[in-house]
Amino acid sequence: MPKLLLIRHGKTKLHKEDRFWGSTNIGLSEEGTKQAEQLGNRLSKEKISAVYASTLGRARATAEIIAAPHHREVVACPELCECNFGYIEGLTYAEIKKLYPALAEELDKRTAVAFPGGESLEQMNGRILSFLKKLEKHKPQDTIIIVAHGGPVRLIICNLLGLEIKHWQQLRIDLASLSIVDTYPAISYLNLLNDTSHLLS
Repeated sequence: MPKLLLIRHGKTKLHKEDRFWGSTNIGLSEEGTKQAEQLGNRLSKEKISAVYASTLGRARATAEIIAAPHHREVVACPELCECNFGYIEGLTYAEIKKLYPALAEELDKRTAVAFPGGESLEQMNGRILSFLKKLEKHKPQDTIIIVAHGGPVRLIICNLLGLEIKHWQQLRIDLASLSIVDTYPAISYLNLLNDTSHLLS
């Protein structure tokens, strides 16, 4: 497989509300658009073979800005969408603690593996494995941009490095961050994790 540039989308219009926005379709804020432009500037000299993105607006918009200098079409992939949080979609942590105290405790301990009315960790990971299978068509010398969300980026890294997916929440993936994985037939190397040095005030 190729070199993977893993990107989390920029800041959204509803970021300040600190709610669990998973499968909800939210656009980029003005700051998020600026973050995407800064990422695009950072990667403008890279020779990009393909650009993949989640179908959700915040990721798709980030990808289109980054892809523009490379004249690459963004390939929309539903497999890269954020986790469907089910009943807690759109809720704050305080609301979750009041309505679903057991789940709030799991979230505190980073042990949540299923979201009532939504997806389980295994279901989301199944999507990610399907996406990674698609990348096998690329040449080893290709460089691929993948723009997604915190959950999918974490699971891509876990799968490529052979880490148990239960550790997914132990990887910090900030908004508009860049992580890089070089992949080979027998092993993958994490060369960069959660870098935001391109974000300027």
